Amino acid sequence: MMHIHLKNFPLRLHDAESGQNRPALVMLHGWSMHSGLWQRLAEQLAQHFRVICLDLPGHGFSASCTPYQLETVTDTLVQAIPVQQFVVVGWSLGASIALDMAWRYPQRVSHVITLAGNPCFVEQSDWPGVQADVLARFSENLSHNSPQTLVRFLALQVNGLPEGKHLLRQLKIAVESCPPPAVDALQGGLEILQRCDLRDKLATLPQPVLAILGDQDKLIPPALAEAIKQKRADCQISVLAGAGHAPFLTHSDRIQQAIVQFVKDG
Repeated sequence: MMHIHLKNFPLRLHDAESGQNRPALVMLHGWSMHSGLWQRLAEQLAQHFRVICLDLPGHGFSASCTPYQLETVTDTLVQAIPVQQFVVVGWSLGASIALDMAWRYPQRVSHVITLAGNPCFVEQSDWPGVQADVLARFSENLSHNSPQTLVRFLALQVNGLPEGKHLLRQLKIAVESCPPPAVDALQGGLEILQRCDLRDKLATLPQPVLAILGDQDKLIPPALAEAIKQKRADCQISVLAGAGHAPFLTHSDRIQQAIVQFVKDG
């Protein structure tokens, strides 16, 4: 893996030299994480793409941004991406950023792939999502005990999976390989998830969209698959059996296949 620094943003470029003539694929991680978690999937995708993994503002080794709002985060990331056009893959919070990026920079984004993401993360009367009090508790607990709050969030991502304890250890080791996220970035990221409703943007994006979900995800209800189809009939949906909120740890082969086929077809 090669690291370069651009405007205080370390970009992790997989297969940066031999992949120069391949389509570019940008990977955006989730809340409280960093781009190193993509390692295995990114290396698989590098067989087909020039893969670019970014640490979100205030995460990993990236500087934060002010104000920490969806549009500012998106703008900051787009300025750091060293290619003109790319496929974007966003996981969880990264999925919200990917949708906003595709909407506001349609000339830059060719395809959109959301991984365990929800255009309206918080449950509404007409939309499945996480209960509002779950994110509210995370936000409140951050100010009292940030490390413990992050551990609880990691546990929620693998809760109920047969290999949950092993996956939790993997996540903890990976997360601890970078400095902890900035508190303002953590609070700002939660506010994005709490407040943003990107359903209408999803419905009208000019790019083809693929949504990859896990049927054991404790944060993204399985009913979301049908809700997305109702909102955007041509959205491709892939539901991974036995996958939780971090499916790239358990189903990287399936995800790679789905992404490669989606871009090839579209």
